Amino acid sequence: MILFIDTHTHLHFKEFDEDRDAVISRAQKAGVSQIITLGTGLSSSRQTLKIANTYPFIYAAAGIHPSEAHQVSPGDDEAIADIARQEEKIVAIGEIGLDFYWDKTYYREQYDVFLTMLRIAQDIALPVVIHNRSAQREMQWFFQEEGITELSGVMHCFAGDIIDVRFYLDMGLHISFTADITHKNFSRTDVVKFVPLDRLLLETDSPFIVPAKFSGKRNEPANVLYVAEKLAEIRGMSVEEIARITTGNARRLFKLPE
Repeated sequence: MILFIDTHTHLHFKEFDEDRDAVISRAQKAGVSQIITLGTGLSSSRQTLKIANTYPFIYAAAGIHPSEAHQVSPGDDEAIADIARQEEKIVAIGEIGLDFYWDKTYYREQYDVFLTMLRIAQDIALPVVIHNRSAQREMQWFFQEEGITELSGVMHCFAGDIIDVRFYLDMGLHISFTADITHKNFSRTDVVKFVPLDRLLLETDSPFIVPAKFSGKRNEPANVLYVAEKLAEIRGMSVEEIARITTGNARRLFKLPE
């Protein structure tokens, strides 16, 4: 059986409250051998950890999403750090980053929280999962101003151009694509082809960004198969090869067991 790893989900979201167990069961039946579910703040990071501790093949990431940066309470960052240090099931700091699409007000708060999360990841030696929406130039300037030239982690749901992907690859980061690539209006196949195979990861970003064939429905980890199929088509490879390569990449980056 072909095995996949969905490196980015949000299984704690309310969209899964009524059938979370069934969603996870369908993922297993579809060949998803491991799942990483990510928090977006302190409370949700604790929720993701609870889910990860319930299922042996699910892992968690703790972090503060840019859209929640302005809602951070004193001590939240220390609590995130404590969770990441103490809990074996926490394999990354995330979801963190910048979002200037939804949030056009709290720029300073986003930069401050992002830097704090990056420092926590460095202190604990964990990879980061970075969200970047409508902030390609700003994020690159941020890294340059902070003198950050090397980083372990992944740029999730990548939406930049080749010049952008080259920047992040030079830093040592991995790149993951969602089911965006299955939609007719997706125009960055050149970027998909450009990413070295040893830096490529799979993700669904469930419950968001459903594959084109399920338009209008909720996304879930089982659908990572369709991301793999489209990547294989674009790269001129077999699904088996894409699965083997991306599974190996994910296990090395997040130190997941085989």
